[in-house]
Amino acid sequence: MSHVTKPALFRFLLGCTLLFAGYALAAEQHLARIKDISSIEGIRDNQLVGYGIVVGLNGTGDSQQAGFPVQTLAATLLRLGVSVPASSIKVQNLAAVFVSASLPPFARSGTRIDLTVSSAGDARSLEGGILLLTPLYGTDGKIYVQGQGPLVLGGYSVSANGNSKSVNHPTTARLPLGGTVERGVPLDLSNRTSFTVLLQDADFKSARAIADGINSSLGRLIARATNSRMVEVRCMPGEDVPELLSRVEAVEVPVFPKAKVVVNERTGTVVIGGNVVLQPVSILHGGLAVNIVSEFSVSQPGPFSNGTTQPVQNTTVDVKDKPVNRIELKSGSTVEDLVRSLQTIGATARDVISILQAMKSAGAIEAELEVL
Repeated sequence: MSHVTKPALFRFLLGCTLLFAGYALAAEQHLARIKDISSIEGIRDNQLVGYGIVVGLNGTGDSQQAGFPVQTLAATLLRLGVSVPASSIKVQNLAAVFVSASLPPFARSGTRIDLTVSSAGDARSLEGGILLLTPLYGTDGKIYVQGQGPLVLGGYSVSANGNSKSVNHPTTARLPLGGTVERGVPLDLSNRTSFTVLLQDADFKSARAIADGINSSLGRLIARATNSRMVEVRCMPGEDVPELLSRVEAVEVPVFPKAKVVVNERTGTVVIGGNVVLQPVSILHGGLAVNIVSEFSVSQPGPFSNGTTQPVQNTTVDVKDKPVNRIELKSGSTVEDLVRSLQTIGATARDVISILQAMKSAGAIEAELEVL
């Protein structure tokens, strides 16, 4: 049996300890692919918009008060060789619409994309309509897509004898693969000496982690963080850029999301991130409810009297002082403890929003509070 010295044994145990610690740290960290938390500068969608008309509606189109749909129809007929004065056109089976789409990167002539069609007038429904040939323009005023075809609705609107029922939004429709790309946006990746990775959320630590992850995965120092949102990656002369980008986007790096609490006061929705830290705090929450009820009664005069019938208003004021509810969060409390405590006292969504805003003002929440 070979003899093992104490320093060698100590170094071996220390190496095992650091190895297990590294595995434990990697298990606790949240890893994400670079393609899921960032984008490549220049490789993006381009927004397009166009104006056209939808025909074939069953009397649910724009009314005569909206004059521009009739003018559009008259201009369309004139281009087709039919001259009709706009003042003599009275139809309700067409609707003026705006058409929007996103032109994906590297789209070439002939590529099919989806379109979104929305009514621009007072049409009640676009159900059963067909979009006539409509050009879609970019910000430079050039035509990039032509759209035409039958619409697909996710809702409906029915009315009869003064009664109506509507589901979802019948004035907005989709046109799956209804747009044909006529002009693509050129983007040449050859002869590139570098490209930039743009983070979705600006963070210096995440940018440094992305640069270190790229350098470690590719085995060479080609990436560096230039600021909290940009990571510059250099290319070798003659290197296959698409292959390099595929390897870069597949790299998994640790993610350090910002602690945030999102509050929507209109809907009463509260979303609290799991990395939000709570400080020890004591919360007192109560309320005063005042209800004022007015009832009207009729005072009738006695028989054979000269009195008149008069309405009389009786007002009742009811005041209820709710008891104060107390919540105490000790050191080490989590978001789950806060939510459970708020549910215990029967706090509503509005109450939770007020409590969170007060806790933020008191410095009891170590997170960014975003109010929508």
